[in-house]
Amino acid sequence: MSLSSLFSPLQVGRYELAHRVVMAPLTRMRAGHGNVPNELAPTYYGQRASSGALIIAEATQVTPYGQGYPATPGIHSGEQVEGWKKITDAVHAKGGVIFLQLWHTGRSSHTSFQPAGVLPVGPSAIAITGQMSLTPEWKPVPYETPRALELDEIPGIIESYREGARNAMTAGFDGVELHGANGYLIEQFLHSRSNHRTDIYGGSVENRARLLLEVTAALIDIWGADRVGVRLSPFGTYNDVGDADPVGLYSYVLSQLSELDIAYVSLIEARASGGMEIDAPQAVDQLRPFWRKTLILAGGFTGESADEAIRSGRADAVAFGRQFIANPDLPRRLKEGASLNAYDRATFYGGGGAGYIDYPELEVTLAAE
Repeated sequence: MSLSSLFSPLQVGRYELAHRVVMAPLTRMRAGHGNVPNELAPTYYGQRASSGALIIAEATQVTPYGQGYPATPGIHSGEQVEGWKKITDAVHAKGGVIFLQLWHTGRSSHTSFQPAGVLPVGPSAIAITGQMSLTPEWKPVPYETPRALELDEIPGIIESYREGARNAMTAGFDGVELHGANGYLIEQFLHSRSNHRTDIYGGSVENRARLLLEVTAALIDIWGADRVGVRLSPFGTYNDVGDADPVGLYSYVLSQLSELDIAYVSLIEARASGGMEIDAPQAVDQLRPFWRKTLILAGGFTGESADEAIRSGRADAVAFGRQFIANPDLPRRLKEGASLNAYDRATFYGGGGAGYIDYPELEVTLAAE
């Protein structure tokens, strides 16, 4: 089957892409001491740049207080910046384009990650229920009740994102993506389930969206709007979030992001699995009229379903996750109709090169058959 729509050129902000297969941001929990990307990471990202995909690098904390999982990379120290430079150099050597996803986990953390062992922060003092946190030693522990951010602390949160964006530029990235999905700090402010504030960051849709929009504006200050993206999961419930009126909330958010004229928005589709409250891929279609610029969709796509989504106008590009882990040359495989390597879920998080840099590319696979 021809995937002509998926393999047509696309302008994303200031970048002209040869095709519309995007590498989704994928947490791999393999950072080294000081949360510096490990020595295998340039190989990992360089392998996946060879097919010319837009790469969104894994979620990366903008402050030590924003870490919530073991061995996740940061972008708040000089050593981390130097580690990322090796990665961006490897991607650019293959002609790739790479954005960094900026992250603060908020209440989805544990005191064991926090400097001086303080409590994690969130919009309100509401704990995550029904899930477990991890310590730096990978030990499962219950989530704690976070400390609600004081109003005068929020400018410091925005500044940490600004500094992360500035450091990403120093590290050689081509742009940045704000992680506003999956129940982390930005989405904790957005959703009514996790945000019970009564000040200017709580209550109305406009107030709950304020932090997202202020952080986006800070990223634009550093990068310009045409090198900034935002990722959202409007129907997500992962990390115990959820909103009483997601369409009402996200129609406002998207209309405001449209005014800011950013390069793209990435939406995670609603699925029964993966922390989604409903199995209704069409749900995002209700939001499409509020965002007419470049839209990247993610959520269990195949080559055929991705091509159909682009052909129908539901999306402009599609992000792949698990299949990009197992197939460094995924765009080529999709275009040629080649078989895909099976992914090994047991090696997704933590570990070394196994399941990270040892998946074969197409030439090697064909030679072995």
